[in-house]
Amino acid sequence: MVRSVDTGIITEHIREMCFEANHYLSGDMDFALKKAADAEKSALGKKILNQLLENLKIAGEENIPICQDTGMAVVFLEVGQDVHFEGDPIEDAVNEGVRRGYTEGFLRKSVVGDPILRNNTKDNTPAVIHYTIVPGDQVKITVAPKGFGSENMSRVFMLKPADGIEGVKNAVLTAVRDAGPNACPPMVVGVGIGGDFEKAALMAKQALTRDLGEKPKTPYVRELEQELLEKINGLGIGPGGLGGTTTALSVNINTYPTHIAGLPVAVNICCHVNRHAVRIV
Repeated sequence: MVRSVDTGIITEHIREMCFEANHYLSGDMDFALKKAADAEKSALGKKILNQLLENLKIAGEENIPICQDTGMAVVFLEVGQDVHFEGDPIEDAVNEGVRRGYTEGFLRKSVVGDPILRNNTKDNTPAVIHYTIVPGDQVKITVAPKGFGSENMSRVFMLKPADGIEGVKNAVLTAVRDAGPNACPPMVVGVGIGGDFEKAALMAKQALTRDLGEKPKTPYVRELEQELLEKINGLGIGPGGLGGTTTALSVNINTYPTHIAGLPVAVNICCHVNRHAVRIV
């Protein structure tokens, strides 16, 4: 049965979610950071992690952003196939929610309307919007503001099938090693394996929004995540890039079927706040 959803409701949720994601750390990230602070073996690394936790506490108590770069708004919409939207076009509704969230919330406006002319749009729109049609009559909204300190460290590797899983490991480690302190570690590393050029990149971005306590169902993917996390934390980059045993809090991997001639691998790194908010309408 078709369910009607007024896009004005989507606008209001996204307005609130822009504020929420930029002011409050998600529960899984809060848990991971506190666990890392307890486990960090470097005295300087432990001090930095505790300073980050203190910053997050102050941000929550005083309603100030958890990072000065409040990011470019990335919005994932999983739309049930039985949903009928009423009102403004859905893309306009999403961007209006972002506009209100960033202007009314006094969040930094970081979007320029043209990549070469560089004129600021002054309201952080347009957002980057990804749509998926799924079964059901609900809309799942994920708002993930992405700062560009970490975004600029993204990589896509078009490997050969013969490179195999060792090639995948080397690609991920290369991306993290090259990122060093620029991605504001401790980081979360999103990885997409398979598909084609753009599918791998999209999977890597989506992987960052997965709850850190949720593990993949495929055994080799679970094992690969754990192995890569150990190897990354063995690089010694550490919190703030100043050395230590906590370079990453998690490695989240998504996979998809691919062509017989290819093995695409994308790496999308996010900083220690890894902002995301999720709601179902």
